[in-house]
Amino acid sequence: MLTPIPLLIVPLAIFNIVVFLMPGTDWYTHLASIGMMSGAQWTINWGEAFVALSLFFLFFEIVKATRITSRSIIDHMLSMLVFVAGMAEFLLVPQAGNSVFALLLCVMLLDVVAGFSVSVRVAQRDFAIEPRE
Repeated sequence: MLTPIPLLIVPLAIFNIVVFLMPGTDWYTHLASIGMMSGAQWTINWGEAFVALSLFFLFFEIVKATRITSRSIIDHMLSMLVFVAGMAEFLLVPQAGNSVFALLLCVMLLDVVAGFSVSVRVAQRDFAIEPRE
């Protein structure tokens, strides 16, 4: 069972734990290099891996948005609150002023917009009105 707690609070917490408990962390540090069949080397840094993790959480947030329960509106409001807190942190905290956090904010905004959009679409399917003749 998926909880009404916004799952994107997890990447936000991970980001804050990393930047405040390990000052000087460089998100652009090389994490892995994978040889491709084309002969090219695909290099992954910590920031890219973090954004991929955030997208993983976004997937589950969108799945949660397809449910119609009494807690759905609370979940959407909490997602909006997480986005607003992230935006405030981005603007006010120097450690959050980087492109990794900006991409996390984009993921949070997409969560808010997709959550409301999917919920409205699902609700329209449940409440159909016959056209007038």
